[in-house]
Amino acid sequence: MECNKIPEVILNSGHRMPLIAMGTVGDPLPPPEQLISIYIDAIAIGYRHFDTASIYDTEEPLGKAVAKAIELGLINNRDELFITSKLWCTDAHHDLVLPALKETLRKLDLSYVDLYLIHWPVRVTKGSKYLESLNENILPFDINATWKGMEECCELGLAKSIGVSNFSCVKLKKILDQATIPPAVNQVELNISWQQEKLLEFCRANGVHISAWSPLGSHGSYWGSHKVLESPVLQNIASAKEKSVAQVFIYIYPFDAHKFVLEFVFKFLMYSSDWFKMDI
Repeated sequence: MECNKIPEVILNSGHRMPLIAMGTVGDPLPPPEQLISIYIDAIAIGYRHFDTASIYDTEEPLGKAVAKAIELGLINNRDELFITSKLWCTDAHHDLVLPALKETLRKLDLSYVDLYLIHWPVRVTKGSKYLESLNENILPFDINATWKGMEECCELGLAKSIGVSNFSCVKLKKILDQATIPPAVNQVELNISWQQEKLLEFCRANGVHISAWSPLGSHGSYWGSHKVLESPVLQNIASAKEKSVAQVFIYIYPFDAHKFVLEFVFKFLMYSSDWFKMDI
C-alpha cells in the first residue's frame, strides 16, 4: 500500500501532532485480533496518529498493533506514531490521574503517550461507563486539582502533551487561569452541522488546538447522524470531482484549526490512502 504524509500542527507544548487520526471507539467492537489487523493496515497506508481511551477497551489491541508494525518494518520505532489516550471520569481526581495513566501505559505497553486528555469535565463513581445514570453517579469534581495531576504526568515524561475533551469555554478558562502547563488540545464534537464557532474562537485566542471527534457525524453508529456524509452539497461536489464525501469534507475544512478523528469504520481505509491527492 502507498504511504502518504499527513500534515501536522505544532502544539503549544512544542510537539508535532498529525492532523488526521484514526479513532478507535466502536460499539460493538470487533474482536481483538481483528482490531490489531485493522490498526496495522492503517499504519501501512499512512496513519500515524491513533486516538484511544481507557473507556474504549482498545488500548491493549492498539499497543499490540504498534509492536507488530515495528516488527513488520512498517515503522522504525514507536516515536514515529502519535498516540492519544484519555482519563475516564471515574479517575478525574488528583490522586487518581497518575495511576490511571500508568494503567493506560501498561495496556499499551508503551513508556509514554503523546497526548493525554481529561475525557469529560465531570467525575463519576467507580464502575460508571459512558456517563450512564449520570445524576445518580456524579461526584464533586475539582477541575484544577485534576489538572494538576495531569501536569504531573507531563512533568514525569509519561505524557508529552496534555489537554481536555468536551470542555466548554467556561470550564477551559478555569484551567487556563490556574495552569502551569496550559492545555494543548480541546477535543470536541465538531462537523459542518455543529461548527462551535464561539469555542473555536476562544481556543484560537488562547493557543489551544481544537481536535474534532465525529467530524463525519459517526454515520452508522447509534449516536451518529447522517447529516454530514449525506449532505446534498458535499455529495454534489464529491460526484463532480470523483471523490468521496469524506475526502471533500477533509479538504475544505481548515487544517490549521482541526484534527480529524475518524470514526471506526472499515471503509475509510479503502479511500483514505489518497485523501491528499485533491484537485478542487
